[in-house]
Amino acid sequence: AQGTPAASSRLGPLSPETTAASEPNAGLAPLGATEIPELDRTATERELLTLAAAELTEEQRAKPKIGPRPRIVTRRGWGANEKLRERTFIYTKKVKAAFVHHSATGNGYRCSQAPSVIRGIYRYHVKSMGWRDIGYNFVVDKCGKIYEGRAGGVAKPVMGAHTLGFNSNSMGIAVLGTFDSARPTTATVKALGRLTAWKLGLHGADPSGKTYLKSGGGNLYRKGKNVRLNVISGHRDGFATQCPGRRLYAKLGSVRGYAAYYQGRG
Repeated sequence: AQGTPAASSRLGPLSPETTAASEPNAGLAPLGATEIPELDRTATERELLTLAAAELTEEQRAKPKIGPRPRIVTRRGWGANEKLRERTFIYTKKVKAAFVHHSATGNGYRCSQAPSVIRGIYRYHVKSMGWRDIGYNFVVDKCGKIYEGRAGGVAKPVMGAHTLGFNSNSMGIAVLGTFDSARPTTATVKALGRLTAWKLGLHGADPSGKTYLKSGGGNLYRKGKNVRLNVISGHRDGFATQCPGRRLYAKLGSVRGYAAYYQGRG
């Protein structure tokens, strides 16, 4: 199976850069693993008590609202060249909201080609845009497979570069493809629900609720403005853009519904 020491050894020895990218996930999977395995609800709740014990209220400890941890392909699993990115990681305080994006790349890829598409986006963000790493915290493909994006740990509040003005206290998830006229697959929509149910649940956020984020300044809200947003929003909610495409944006209600169900709220 992927993620086992045998699978890792087939990829060759761990470089210092790959080790550094893998270490923030060490509590979730072995060093150098190509995937972080899914957990059932009981194991996820137990892990929550370990990861976020100090932040939990008494009610959250007694009855956690968190979706089971989904399977996540690590950066090593999709073949990230760790020498491209900046070495250090930047964290925000917590994850209060998730912004959904589309990658604005082609829809005709096979799911086996998704890692190659992600590597292309990563290189573009670093080499052409001058960013420290890939901008998104997670990527989801048409088969519903979830991939680790920006390095720093999938369970940690890693600061991304996805929604100008609202990168603090949020996360960004990109769906591979363009969804102005094409519809996202059911597998993709459910995967978005599973991922947000887990990650937002680590921070006690209700995926069907609303929250306030302070704008860092963008083309839609002035710097310093407190903006009320859906906990699961589209890129266009925080920035004037067509992203995540009309057809994917129309599915965000379904994503919220799935996420609330997976958290045990529905």
